Formats: sequence, C-alpha cells, structure tokens
Amino acid sequence: MTLDDFKKLSSPSDDFSPELKALWHDFQGDWTKAHDQVDHLDGKSAARVHAYLHRKEGDQWNADYWYRRAGEVRPGVSLEQEWEELAKRFLAV
Repeated sequence: MTLDDFKKLSSPSDDFSPELKALWHDFQGDWTKAHDQVDHLDGKSAARVHAYLHRKEGDQWNADYWYRRAGEVRPGVSLEQEWEELAKRFLAV
C-alpha cells in the first residue's frame, strides 16, 4: 500500500498494527483515538509512535521520554514529515 492509498482509506484495516492504526487516526484528526492505540503497549515501535503523538500535543518532556524508550531522539523535522516517515516505516512492515 502506498502512502497516498493509506491517506485515502475511510477506516483502518483490521490487519494494521496498532502503530499504523494510531497514525491513521492521527491523520484523521483524532489524537485521542491515536493515543489509545499505543498508550498501553510495550515495545519500541509503540513507544516511537507514542513519542510523535506527545510531540504533536506539545508535551516535549513526555515526548522525549518516549523517544528514549524507542531508542531514538526527537527528529529535527516538521510534524508532517515525521508522520510521513513513520507511516512509510510501518506500511513497509
């Protein structure tokens, strides 16, 4: 699936990972549903999406905590670019 196809979906596929579902909900403007997808999960992938969501929320301290849990650092790119990079990463899995 391409990024453009992903953006055009009317709902996330049941086959999507929680991380990809979170990114889909975020793209649709529903931060809370996006956060609910990854908030309870362990693992670096969920932590990485969780970090992005808290960065978007404006909670940089919490975002940096989750970036560290993911083994990454806060990227120096726009939120839109970070979202696209994450979506591409999880679509490729």
